[in-house]
Amino acid sequence: MKRQLIAAVGVAAMVVGLAACGSDGKKSEGGSSAKNYDGKTLTVWLMDGSAPKGWEDSVKADFTAAYPGAKLDIQTQKWNGIGQKVTAALSEGSVDVLEIGNTQTAGYAATGGLLDITKDKADLGGADWAANLNESSIIEGKQYAAPWYFTNRVVTYNKDIWTKAGIAAPPKTLEELYTDLDKVKAVSGVTDALYMPGQEWYVYFGLLTSEGGKLAKKDGDKWVGGLSTPEGQKAFETYKKLQSHSTTAPKDKDEATPQQKDVFAKGDIGTIIGLGWEVPKPEELAADKIGYFALPGATADKPSSVFLGGSNLAIAQQSKNPELAKGFLKIAMSDKNEGLMAGAGLIPNKVSLNSKVTGEFAKAALPASANGATTPNVPTWTNVENEPNPIKDFLTSALTGDYAAAAKKADDEIAKRLNQKQ
Repeated sequence: MKRQLIAAVGVAAMVVGLAACGSDGKKSEGGSSAKNYDGKTLTVWLMDGSAPKGWEDSVKADFTAAYPGAKLDIQTQKWNGIGQKVTAALSEGSVDVLEIGNTQTAGYAATGGLLDITKDKADLGGADWAANLNESSIIEGKQYAAPWYFTNRVVTYNKDIWTKAGIAAPPKTLEELYTDLDKVKAVSGVTDALYMPGQEWYVYFGLLTSEGGKLAKKDGDKWVGGLSTPEGQKAFETYKKLQSHSTTAPKDKDEATPQQKDVFAKGDIGTIIGLGWEVPKPEELAADKIGYFALPGATADKPSSVFLGGSNLAIAQQSKNPELAKGFLKIAMSDKNEGLMAGAGLIPNKVSLNSKVTGEFAKAALPASANGATTPNVPTWTNVENEPNPIKDFLTSALTGDYAAAAKKADDEIAKRLNQKQ
């Protein structure tokens, strides 16, 4: 997955609830566990840039109160090359809890690397997790991880250009957006009303989901591609209309070639559809010149769907401290600490915490997150995203040639890759 990506609970309450969860010893009269955890160390891997400021300190304080004597060793890992490192750690039992991308969870679970926490879900607060955010943590009906944080793409626009175009408020429907983009294009000096490369498959994914379609689905015991469907074609028609407002964006490249944030920062682009990290730095383009809104839907009552990118927290099957690990998850998933993720501009795992979300970008991302989705939850999905990515190639071919032929070719390749044995 691309890097893509967040009312205090009293310490005494955490001691009561979490120590009881993590201990099989007798409780003292005060309600806290009498068990001592001296010599126990829980090793947790988090990815670089995931935990916001203050989150780690809060979790450590709660963990120390709940498990006196135990040490919490949180290690920060780099995304580059993390796959092989995680695989090795899971087999060796050298990590207890780890952050994994939501599209990677099924793969690690299928190989036996993750602990089944189905029976612990309720105790972790899972009854309140948003179903679409939790979907990637469930494999064949079993819970193998806890949803941690998420984000998605929104329409990011240059306020100065849109004001010059005479647009006073964000559009409420796709048709209104097309009209506004035509106005933006007419502004002197504007290169692209919407800079959207032809291979922006995450945008297409959201449009496909809006139509009720899927990139692939199970047919009996085999996977089949879903682009040659009426839903796939309708989604592409919308995608093509959006892409037609791009003048210089290449049809045979994705949003990273070149990085669209660098293109947008030049100041002559009206609009992009991107993630939070694709927003230019203030020294490149002043923050007050940038606005955000969810990509509208066909009607004003619901925005277009989106691809939900994010991370889950999972316990290693070979963990030497499974009960401590479960206690850590309960602490991390508490409203207090999950609320810190929301306060950092990330989408939390519970709708009840959405009011804690801060930042213009995150607030614009929230409406679409409610009807967002992730890629098919199958261990072999990573095969599909390997280059050459058949979905990217399909988009280029369909934009420049015959849709039906391009969709069939992509569907055949998607099915071939998904049905490969691990």
